[in-house]
Amino acid sequence: MSTPPLKIGVLIGSVRPGRLADTVARWFVSEIGRRDDMETHVIDLSEPALADELKLTLERSDAPGDAPTLAERIEGLDGFVVVTPEYNHGYPAALKLAIDYVYREWRAKPVGFVSYGGMAGGQRAVEQLRQVFAELHAVTLRDTVSFHMAWERFDDEGRPYDQDSTGKAAAVLLDQLAWWGLTLREGRAARPYDG
Repeated sequence: MSTPPLKIGVLIGSVRPGRLADTVARWFVSEIGRRDDMETHVIDLSEPALADELKLTLERSDAPGDAPTLAERIEGLDGFVVVTPEYNHGYPAALKLAIDYVYREWRAKPVGFVSYGGMAGGQRAVEQLRQVFAELHAVTLRDTVSFHMAWERFDDEGRPYDQDSTGKAAAVLLDQLAWWGLTLREGRAARPYDG
């Protein structure tokens, strides 16, 4: 009997117009696509249904009323990769709102990070997010992928100029995510986490 692929949520944490998050997330999703042990589920906080649910917009959109809630989407996944920029030495407010909007659905699941920004490459945002996810009983992964001076790191087609080293960093992160994701999925199935 083969093991079903891990359902990995790629959470795009920026909602700013003109964001680089689309480029970074698209590249990372393509890296996951190279594997057969994972399937990708993108959770973009700028999606109309999520923006409405989280009240990230000032006006109501025409989001479908039957769209799954954020909690339902998080609940059905085995692990996550948060794609986050660094704004003013921290992570975006919309991302904090989305994380806090759900609670038990994060528990006993692994969370990895792909960050981008200026000289720090988003690492200050990641360090803050580690504290937040620890409080939610999620397991954060040690290794990350980060893009320093990110707007200079991608070509016109959205590929990193240094595909070799970024691809290796992504592979390390995804290998860790696979191990933790499978281990924690099996653990939750054998003994529900009530911490």
